[in-house]
Amino acid sequence: MSQLDDIAAIRAEFPQLARLIHGKPLVYFDNANTAQKPRAVIDAVSSYYTEHNANVARAVHTLGEEATTLYEAARDKLARFVGARSREEVVFTRGTTESINLVAYSFLRPTLKPGDEILVSRMEHHANIVPWQLIAAETGAKVVPAPITETGELDVDGMIALMNERTRLVGLTHVSNALGTINPVERIIAAAKARGVPSLIDGSQAAPHFRVDVAALDCDFYVLTGHKLFGPTGTGALIAKRAHLDAMPPFMGGGEMIRKVSFDGTTFNDPPHKFEPGTPNIAGFIGLGAAIDWLNAVGMDAIAARETMLRDRMLDALRGVDGLRLIGAARERAAVFSFVVEGAHAHDIATLLDHEGVAVRSGHHCTHPTMQFFGVPATVRASLSFYNTEDEIAAFLTALAKVRRMLA
Repeated sequence: MSQLDDIAAIRAEFPQLARLIHGKPLVYFDNANTAQKPRAVIDAVSSYYTEHNANVARAVHTLGEEATTLYEAARDKLARFVGARSREEVVFTRGTTESINLVAYSFLRPTLKPGDEILVSRMEHHANIVPWQLIAAETGAKVVPAPITETGELDVDGMIALMNERTRLVGLTHVSNALGTINPVERIIAAAKARGVPSLIDGSQAAPHFRVDVAALDCDFYVLTGHKLFGPTGTGALIAKRAHLDAMPPFMGGGEMIRKVSFDGTTFNDPPHKFEPGTPNIAGFIGLGAAIDWLNAVGMDAIAARETMLRDRMLDALRGVDGLRLIGAARERAAVFSFVVEGAHAHDIATLLDHEGVAVRSGHHCTHPTMQFFGVPATVRASLSFYNTEDEIAAFLTALAKVRRMLA
């Protein structure tokens, strides 16, 4: 029996879900942006500040040792959660954006030359496009977009065909934040590896929703964001093969990432600490560790199964709404739904839905190239998590019908 069989008890662990918005029960369908936090995470952060507040790795006193133990335990938990090969391959960052920039500037930038290519798909978040564009502009390299289809799926053969002797890195999202598409990352990683090309997978939208095994994927880099994983903001990780981390120069300099400093030169620490200068978000990572404990107790397989059920219910419902166009119709997809409604702007729909207690996202979702491909300036995005319910889907549809009447 799964804990998710008692969904009311699960929802009771998320204080935000009990809120009233404009006098109506909150329906939180913005999980692709950020997930709500269970009480265990909130308590872990509070406990750090009330009981253990001290800096990590710099003190031999009790508080410092306690803080360091809790902080490094979070690294162990995350390494096991994503199937990393070792804890030393888990670099703590502020999130996916910083993780990709770290790879861009520390791994790729030092060797990039004019004519080199960085291959990414057209469905990427800006975080997996802009850093590559910045270093390409500095070096004379170029960013090459791989094609997607009208159904919002990756053209796998098309992407593989674009890999050549000039390709220096392949970047791909595991799950599209705008379309919900689950990409066959295993095929792309294998094709890149066969050609000696390193691969980076953006797991921001994957890790919160189903089991991830980085070692089995065998990608060179895997990145994720903590606040989408039910943890605090300002947390995330780069999981990278140790050989890369050993060879990469530090991205930033400061305290803790060194072994010895003199004016004759500096000797750097071993990975992952080589890439973690200064005082980190200690409370945030302790909270992320608590989130992982909580997710493990519920079970990622149970979470994936429930979200699949909710996805199918929502998909059936949206297909029955007249004048609504779903953007993306991938066969393999997560519970993320982008849509437009005939005669109404996405921002207007989202604003009016909020007055009905329904929280959705509207805009380009940091995926301008995706929106351009589908010929729309913006969409409404409803993204579900395991703590959502069929009753909330019904409430959302009722609210959407009311909003449409108001905009008619």
